[in-house]
Amino acid sequence: MIDASLRSVGAKVVVAASNDEAHPPENIIDGNTKTFWMSTGMFPQEFIIRFAEMKNISSVTLDSYNVKHLKVEKNTSQNASHFEFVAEKEFKHTEGHLQSNSISLNGTNATHLRFIITAGYDHFVSVHRVSVQK
Repeated sequence: MIDASLRSVGAKVVVAASNDEAHPPENIIDGNTKTFWMSTGMFPQEFIIRFAEMKNISSVTLDSYNVKHLKVEKNTSQNASHFEFVAEKEFKHTEGHLQSNSISLNGTNATHLRFIITAGYDHFVSVHRVSVQK
């Protein structure tokens, strides 16, 4: 089971709603939960991951902090302009440690995944890692 979201297998973060130079969006896909992307406040926040090729995805796991509600959308073309809803999840608040939530995508095919954080437990949220299971 390869983690298709890692930068080492050609995935890229092509859009992020916020950008903090100390915590850039690329940290989401570096495979290290000690690095992270941090929002700059306000909701919704979103980021889009593009895969090197079409992927069949059974689930995604998001390691985050202060995320309350997340929607996942997919795109199957090379152009990231039209997305379809795939799943959403309410996260439990965890004080002092990372949230780790797996979301079933039921074997969906995608070239891009859009993650939309619609609400947080605080003004700022962080995403430490996204992993994709085939």
